[in-house]
Amino acid sequence: MRYTKWIGLAAALLLIVAAFLPWVTIEDRNLTITGINTQGTNFGKPAYLHFILTAFYIVCVLVPRIWAKRLNLALSAVNIAWAIRNFIVIPACQGGDCPLKQSGIYLMALASLIMLIAALFPDLKIQEKKNN
Repeated sequence: MRYTKWIGLAAALLLIVAAFLPWVTIEDRNLTITGINTQGTNFGKPAYLHFILTAFYIVCVLVPRIWAKRLNLALSAVNIAWAIRNFIVIPACQGGDCPLKQSGIYLMALASLIMLIAALFPDLKIQEKKNN
């Protein structure tokens, strides 16, 4: 698994791009909700946590230490949990308004899943100790 580092970094960049794409549209109120623009709703800005986790993920991918790979797995797990939460909560029907899912929310979930899979297979060379 030599290329997992690059696949994980590409997925991290895809997650950043997906935050700016439309996640859902609410046709009755003529709103388009992205990860950072949730005007007229009480969702907050869910992509900001993805940005923070992705920044730490990128650093941990680039550091060739075992602790970084373990931390990377934990960060990826929190990231996928936040993505699942966003995938369930944001397109949920509220007050009779049912939003339509757009491509950004699917890309966000896919990128988070790819980041988790890439963190499961780190590109780390382990040196064996020689007994003298």
